[in-house]
Amino acid sequence: MDIQQKLRVLADAAKYDASCASSGSRRARVEGGLGNTNGVGICHSYTPDGRCISLLKLLLTNYCVYDCSYCINRISSDTQRARFTPEEVVFLTTEFYKRNYIEGLFLSSGVIQSPDYTMEQMVRVAKLLRVEQKFGGYIHLKAVPGASEELLREAGSWADRLSANMELAADRDLAALAPAKSHREIETSMQQIACGILEAKDRTTAAGKGPKFAPAGQSTQFIVGATSTPDSEMLTKSADLYKNYRLRRAYYSAFSPIPHADPALPLKKIPLVREHRLYQADWLIRFYGFSADELTTPADRNLALDKDPKLAWALRNREFFPVDVNKAGEAALLRVPGFGVRNVKRMVRIRRYRKLTLGDLAKLKISVKKSQYFIVAAGHNPAVHEIDSQKLPKKFELASQQMGLFEAAEVARTGEL
Repeated sequence: MDIQQKLRVLADAAKYDASCASSGSRRARVEGGLGNTNGVGICHSYTPDGRCISLLKLLLTNYCVYDCSYCINRISSDTQRARFTPEEVVFLTTEFYKRNYIEGLFLSSGVIQSPDYTMEQMVRVAKLLRVEQKFGGYIHLKAVPGASEELLREAGSWADRLSANMELAADRDLAALAPAKSHREIETSMQQIACGILEAKDRTTAAGKGPKFAPAGQSTQFIVGATSTPDSEMLTKSADLYKNYRLRRAYYSAFSPIPHADPALPLKKIPLVREHRLYQADWLIRFYGFSADELTTPADRNLALDKDPKLAWALRNREFFPVDVNKAGEAALLRVPGFGVRNVKRMVRIRRYRKLTLGDLAKLKISVKKSQYFIVAAGHNPAVHEIDSQKLPKKFELASQQMGLFEAAEVARTGEL
């Protein structure tokens, strides 16, 4: 198999990993070197499945000694196999970069021989790029759970970001579908990466000089819908990872049926809107002050698909409203449907000099149609019975239906939300 055939097989096999972000790192071009990394991220290319990226996204190999039921690359699968050498990945990365196809590399792999051997091969790719090719572009390496701490430390010294995928939120699911893996082993790798990041920051001088270790942090990915585990459990697990390991991002990937799959797995593709709602809920936890247990209910532990999580929370907690936009604190304003983090900060600044009206909110590009039922503003005070009315959710039904049509069109165009 020549390198072009390998590229076709292993680039396609990498499409199932969604955690290929590129922000949070700065790396200047060294003299005589190639490329640099911008802190705001890079995103201008498209993969065959419609994702907008600018990273060469590859598996080092799709051979794997594990037999995870949900993975097309499991050892018992009859998928076509291929394997790059580290030198071939280096060649592809530099040549693609010179042609302005990419600005970085996202490298994952099936586990071959052992976690240590696999991690060693991926570290070799990053080291060859940094040392021999003087490559200053973005590098994201998949951290193989079970690999030694020494190898993870070396990986972090060359890569901008590392990621160890949780895959399934519940230990019982992992035990049933991927018995060779465990949350304990995955979280041990996360802890080692987190410690490396903190130690590097501690050794940074006042001038900003010091050793770099995964400057863009670490991330992980969950498979959504491969088991009956509800969204509430997934969000709780994500919140714990953010807190315990200073995680930069959690990614959610809707499960798609694979050939010759385990009968225990779903036979139909999980709706992409569920993946979308999880991202929205994740954002609320990270930036809006919500806790994971607020976004679902004991009666329904999955997020509503017909409305965004913040609106669903507001309709369940009407006693919290209306919120006075001219008096309330930032924490309360962030709970209003239609209010974003940037606009809340703008509102707090503006109201020092004048009282805010609905017209002012509209000028800030805030969705007044959505927020007007939940706020008090100058010249606007919704009737209490309007907030308490059981008819209020129906006012949002048309908007939800329009969003559903938009999402369907977007999926038809790109395959993604």
